[in-house]
Amino acid sequence: MRELTRRERAKIRRMVTGQCANYDSQEQICLTLDGPCYMLHKCWTGGACRYFCEALLPTDPELALAVTGEDTSMRQKICPVCGKAYLPVTSQAYCSEVCRSYARRKSERERKRRERLKKR
Repeated sequence: MRELTRRERAKIRRMVTGQCANYDSQEQICLTLDGPCYMLHKCWTGGACRYFCEALLPTDPELALAVTGEDTSMRQKICPVCGKAYLPVTSQAYCSEVCRSYARRKSERERKRRERLKKR
């Protein structure tokens, strides 16, 4: 366990106040705990909010490595269609259903084009 740097603590604070679905900015409390969010005052690596770790940390691999000690960038994949980074749920090759259907249509076009060239 090590102490978080000032920049890491500021990133965590920005993520919680700006992106966390469980944080109520008017009351300044965590809705699931019905009290203050302990991620706002986190000073050491180690235990963290489960929602924060699963929903928010994967969006920032550098911070995830600092907080959990586990490198999530190795689990991320790059979508071959749109180029976005995403965390695959299974062995999925594309980030979304839209990219998957686009790639399928493109491969079908190429296959049909090759078939037409063979017939000539």
